[in-house]
Amino acid sequence: MKKILGIYGGPKRHWMGDGFAVRSLFTYSILGRHISPFLMLDYAEPTDFPASRHRRGTGQHPQRGFETVTMVYQGELEHQDSTGAGGKIGPGDVQWMTAAGGALHEKYHSADFSSTGGTLELVQLGVNIPAKYKMSGPRNQTISNRDIVQVSLPDGAGQVRVVAGEFAGRKGPAQTFTPMDVWDIRLNAGKSVSLQSRAGFTCAVVLLTGAVGLNGSTVLRCAQVALLDPAGVKLVLEASSDSKLILLCGEPIDEPIVGQGPFVMNSKAEIEQAITDFDSGQFGQIPP
Repeated sequence: MKKILGIYGGPKRHWMGDGFAVRSLFTYSILGRHISPFLMLDYAEPTDFPASRHRRGTGQHPQRGFETVTMVYQGELEHQDSTGAGGKIGPGDVQWMTAAGGALHEKYHSADFSSTGGTLELVQLGVNIPAKYKMSGPRNQTISNRDIVQVSLPDGAGQVRVVAGEFAGRKGPAQTFTPMDVWDIRLNAGKSVSLQSRAGFTCAVVLLTGAVGLNGSTVLRCAQVALLDPAGVKLVLEASSDSKLILLCGEPIDEPIVGQGPFVMNSKAEIEQAITDFDSGQFGQIPP
């Protein structure tokens, strides 16, 4: 059974732009190497937005050295970046955006969602990139709900959507630089499940909604993260109410993490170079 190293999360909400009220459940400045290759996770809890002609969201901003993974549970977004990629993502869809050597990016509520209003709920996960790939070309993976493998759990306990990695012999569609598992899990009230993770991988259970007992000793509440010991492979989850959670397991990247704003590199000199490159227009332009 995996040992629980700590419970994190539950901070106050803050706004990203004017479109996303999020809780930052973990950051690399707090957990660092303990949760590598994952850097950060923001959870935008279900929030009701009235109909509006105003375009809510986060405007154009640069990124370098890492990836952002946006998982939409409710609502609809439109995104665009300087690679020329763009489009809509709605419930069940995932946008896996690799900034790598540098890209400009923007994300807004979709025009349709803005015009009608509604409930928005999503997760944005930051994933680190090994030094040898940090300056590779940016790319964008838009993964639709229908392309994500869904596996039913035994005894009607719920389901696992395999975004990245592998579960029960089924592989997820996301392409990653290092081995990792990203599982989007639903557990039904009164049900339990025993899961196996990969030995030596960092591992975290992120509870978004509901209440879940972990390894028979700790109860996770809404917007909390349990960090688990990389040793061992087994963990047991027991839901006391219908619950929504994410399991993150990954091969650690044993390299320095130096970040500033939207740049995550391996040294202060690389951060300074990223700022210079952005200021000189080397991150390209977002098409009108």
